[in-house]
Amino acid sequence: MAKLSLKFQERVLREIVPTGGLITIGRQPDNVLCIDNPAVSGHHAKIYWEADGYVVEDIESFNGTYLNNQRIGKAPLRDGDVVLIGKHTVHFRAEASEHIPSAWSRIDDRAVRWLHLVEENQPPQLDHTMVLDTKRVREMLGKKGLPVSPQTTVQTLGLTATPFERNGKRRIGTLTVVVGRTDRQRYLLLSKLVVIGRSQMATVRLRRWFSPQVAASVHQREDGYFLTAVGKKNQIRINGTEMADAQQKLTAGDAIEVAGIICVFDYEAFHEESK
Repeated sequence: MAKLSLKFQERVLREIVPTGGLITIGRQPDNVLCIDNPAVSGHHAKIYWEADGYVVEDIESFNGTYLNNQRIGKAPLRDGDVVLIGKHTVHFRAEASEHIPSAWSRIDDRAVRWLHLVEENQPPQLDHTMVLDTKRVREMLGKKGLPVSPQTTVQTLGLTATPFERNGKRRIGTLTVVVGRTDRQRYLLLSKLVVIGRSQMATVRLRRWFSPQVAASVHQREDGYFLTAVGKKNQIRINGTEMADAQQKLTAGDAIEVAGIICVFDYEAFHEESK
């Protein structure tokens, strides 16, 4: 059986045994492996079964995903591989004879397909993430005993100023469920991507048995939040009117009807702490 070990400074924080399903890694609590560290993006990377083995894929994170000292977009995992995410590492162990039952493979295929659906219209990463510079990444790799090659680089980005500021306060989008069954009543839209559906990867988890796995998604962009329909069968109404376009910008007070729930979009103000 394969095993994933999440470590920080050689201390094991969590170990899981993957069974063919989608494993998301990031700072937001809806991830399978949640890393509460400002250097980690809300949804940073994912590990899943593809063809004949596990692969790791970066999800347009600010600080990048490193596999054995090399920054990657997507790469296969081999026994003993070490994935560096922010200041944490994920160690992968697998047996050569590893076999994933066909039932789990089918589950994984569906999970990956659902994720790809919502990623098709995904905007650039806008998580409020601390950016690591090249020198710090090299130092971390060196401390872990990994050779630092000339190819080891990281794109140093400046933090994008939030577009949702008013009177010195940062405004974050919210969804409040007023009709229907979900796992919570109120959601703070801190991530660049919020999925609405019954899927395990959804942020707004629908509780009705016949709800779609992925019904809609909310994307955070530089000029606001945008609601996107996922699938032709999922009809969405905003303020009682059926959404005509595939995407629509949300404004405070909008009532969204989708997959048997009604939720209201709004903003919540936060004071930015000085550093």
